[in-house]
Amino acid sequence: MKITLQYGQMKKPRAISVDQGTTLADLTRTCAADAPRPLLAGRVRNKIQDLMYPVQEGDDIVLLDMRDTSARIIYEHSLIMVYLKAIEDVLGRCSTEVRNSLGKGIYTEFADGREITAQQLQQVEEHMHELVDRDIPFRKISVDRAQGMQMLRDADLEEKIHRLNSRPEVNTLTFYELDGFINFFYSFMLPSTSYIYDFKLRKYRRGVIVMYPQDAEMEREPAFIDDRKLYKAFREARDWQVMQGIEYVSDLNEKIEAGEAADIILVSEAQHQKKIVEVTREIMRSRKRVILITGPSSSGKTTFARKLCIQLRVEGVRTLYLGTDDYFVERKDTPRDENGEPNYEGLDAVDIELFNRNIKSLLAGEETDLPVFDFMHGTKQFGRRLTRLASDQLIVIEGIHALNDRLTPEIAEEEKYRIYISPLTPLGIDSHNRILATDMRLLRRMVRDYKYRGHTAEETLLEWPKVRRGENKNVFPYNGKADVFFNSGHLYEISMLRGYAEPLLRAIPGESKAFCEAQRMLHFLAFFRTIETGEAERVVPNDSILREFIGGSVFVD
Repeated sequence: MKITLQYGQMKKPRAISVDQGTTLADLTRTCAADAPRPLLAGRVRNKIQDLMYPVQEGDDIVLLDMRDTSARIIYEHSLIMVYLKAIEDVLGRCSTEVRNSLGKGIYTEFADGREITAQQLQQVEEHMHELVDRDIPFRKISVDRAQGMQMLRDADLEEKIHRLNSRPEVNTLTFYELDGFINFFYSFMLPSTSYIYDFKLRKYRRGVIVMYPQDAEMEREPAFIDDRKLYKAFREARDWQVMQGIEYVSDLNEKIEAGEAADIILVSEAQHQKKIVEVTREIMRSRKRVILITGPSSSGKTTFARKLCIQLRVEGVRTLYLGTDDYFVERKDTPRDENGEPNYEGLDAVDIELFNRNIKSLLAGEETDLPVFDFMHGTKQFGRRLTRLASDQLIVIEGIHALNDRLTPEIAEEEKYRIYISPLTPLGIDSHNRILATDMRLLRRMVRDYKYRGHTAEETLLEWPKVRRGENKNVFPYNGKADVFFNSGHLYEISMLRGYAEPLLRAIPGESKAFCEAQRMLHFLAFFRTIETGEAERVVPNDSILREFIGGSVFVD
């Protein structure tokens, strides 16, 4: 059979011949020596397929590794199933919750509050390695609804039954079986346990982190990062959810169907404001004068910074708001990336010397000529913002490099208060299928780009990998420096964003390189009941962080 094949660093697909009955798994074995990363799934005729897919005449195939979101989810779910199987084999049947990303891995807890001992953890990890070494297949099982519901009851997976009860249109259920252990995941799985090439378990607080290589990282043993503030933010968000009686998406859907969407929105917004008040008072107690705010794309930095300035004024503290965008180097001096294109996200694109000189001048109480960057002509303009800072006035600075010490080398450490902001959600589809925080940001960006920047969802999806690479380099490495982590996510927001995003995703043509990712996002959104856009426009306050993306914000044009 004739097919075209592409993988790894190949710029273009090549035509090859394969035997009848060849699977994607067979192709990965022949390509392994030339692939810099393990191959985990395939995009066939622009549709994601697992490695057991039998190749057909004329197939156009791209083999995928960890850099692809769908492939990474397949790896994660397969690893988690081995983890759950090992826990049951070592500790007996117990309810394990897969919560959120943390410390280069996935944080998990036991639902009954028990804590695993160091000896038990070692036994579980050793048993996982045994399961991997045995090369046990992940066997797909499709059954009718009644039989599937009984299988879920037998496995004590009550929350999955609850979710499926809200989906009466689902007539066939697909399970995966691993050496007698059965579970229900919302993605494909790897062919067998031997495809799991690296992992490590680490006891952390009440639970366990299942660590594995992320994205393009290739370290054989993932380096642990103690994200204490991130853990606290997730724990706080979960406590807020529990107070509202919402643990899984099905709980949220039931409340929306019962007409409680407005209450959920208003409570969530009030929780945000309460947290901003707490942050404000922490800043005042610190007596620091330079407030540095950063976060990844679409985290709501601009709205948060504006709301923080207002709350500081409520407390009697005046502020000066600065954005690092006004300190771009002249466009002709903008550094280039590896492809020769202008790199506006690198720190070298910022006039660091001028920025530090201005901040020091302001803190000294001197009149300072602050630049205004003219994006039309690519140059800084002066003489329009002559500013003098009062002795009790704070400087609030927002930008992607704000927590990188290379941005503020001349500012005294005792003057700097650092804030990291990003949307988080501990809300799960069920106990073993989590929601990716990156998907929340991607939805926000997609809606905003279409509404304000004239970009299609297709363009946003194609640009997203480059955005993520920039975040991995310029933002995420510095979040541990933050004095506080602000969770800008809302419990209701995916249900609200669905109404805005779905039409944009459905408009992406089947031949587009963004089509597979669009289909993954649509599948993910289908788990949520929609809060109609009219309801959102009526209830969401105009100073909400979500308004930065759906429109109607008092802070963002």
